[in-house]
Amino acid sequence: MYSRILIANRGEIALRVIRACRELGIETVVVFSEADRGALYLRLADTTVCIGPGPAGKSYLDISRIVSAAEITDVGAIHPGYGFLSENSHFAEICRSCNIDFIGPDPEVMRKVGDKVQARALARQAGLPLLPGSEGVVKDDQEALAIAHRIGYPVIIKASGGGGGRGMRVAHTDVSLVNGFLAAQVEAKATFKNADLYIEKFLERPRHVEIQIMADRHGSVVHLGERDCTLQRRHQKIVEESPSPVLTPHLRREIGETAVTFARKAGYNSVGTVEFLLAPDGKFYFMEMNARVQVEHPVTEMVTGIDIVKEQIRASAGERLPVTQRDVKFAGSAIECRINAEDPADNFRPSPGRVTAFCAPGGPGVRIDSHCYAGYEVSPYYDSLIAKLIVHRRTRQEAIVSMRRALDEFVVEGVKTNIPLHRRIFADRQFIRGDVDTTFIENAFGK
Repeated sequence: MYSRILIANRGEIALRVIRACRELGIETVVVFSEADRGALYLRLADTTVCIGPGPAGKSYLDISRIVSAAEITDVGAIHPGYGFLSENSHFAEICRSCNIDFIGPDPEVMRKVGDKVQARALARQAGLPLLPGSEGVVKDDQEALAIAHRIGYPVIIKASGGGGGRGMRVAHTDVSLVNGFLAAQVEAKATFKNADLYIEKFLERPRHVEIQIMADRHGSVVHLGERDCTLQRRHQKIVEESPSPVLTPHLRREIGETAVTFARKAGYNSVGTVEFLLAPDGKFYFMEMNARVQVEHPVTEMVTGIDIVKEQIRASAGERLPVTQRDVKFAGSAIECRINAEDPADNFRPSPGRVTAFCAPGGPGVRIDSHCYAGYEVSPYYDSLIAKLIVHRRTRQEAIVSMRRALDEFVVEGVKTNIPLHRRIFADRQFIRGDVDTTFIENAFGK
């Protein structure tokens, strides 16, 4: 096991990793930008290193500064958290060349699953169900038109190196396809430094279901069940829950085994998530794999009792998984709300500024993952997530009731938040029934 780890991230995930390391007896080095100098979680670190000014490109995305901090503090590994450099295979390779373990999959594996065209080809080789689409990168808009005519509209254009809805366009006609292809290409190049695109049949009104994978460096792979991430706005998740309210035991077993098959085919050796689209007729289709710990990992921890961050660290250190698939048990229902500093009434505009009051809810079954506090300055440089509110109860209906109560207790003043939107969601009869798809937020609330 490592004696010292550097955490190359910020906010609630940095705090989450610090806590896991403290329980494992591992010293922590936490890097921070000038904008995060006052972060309270820095007090829990054994060592802190300032790596630059507020903009992420000059701090949390600057590989040379992070590696220099790791070398001067003599760490054995770097934990990248999520976002920033967490799925950057070049960063993982540099860590390896410096004899520092990257806590995540090997760079070769990350490249295979991180490039969505390669991941789709790998899924095809493994026999996973796929939506009709291009066999590889689409070279221009004329090839895009030929593919669309073959599989039929609507289609979706996706960036091969994409994520978070960037470099993505839906097309229903030839005109919208050509325009969308060119726009997606420009956005993908600017965002991911990779203009490669591919095309799939667009599945209308699906659910988004992902399977949590846990693997070690000895060939063992297990899944920890599903998370239903259907409630989204512009491909950004808002609410996640486990188990999904629509999966039958048979479908749950089938989709879990399918995810494990893909992870084995990829030679995966860390924690990660295999993502699927679930059609209204119950058929599911491989979408992508995320080679990192997810924002929403706490809901899986609550229903399985497994600390995913600890197991990620242990796997990187070469330890074997502590469980087989048969050992994984599920108990109750867990739901997570992402609390963001943004204004839903103003097109979800970010709301940076000073938090003047912060009173988190508590009580039975309530968990808060947050780095926020009264006096905290929400920076304009980073993601607007300020807290994750998680509830875990015996049934989904009990979890919904507890979440309503917790949202009513939650006080954040000084900045706008999406708490009012969450209250509306958890009062909505359609959501309570579990009868939602990825268009629910837009259709129900016009967001």
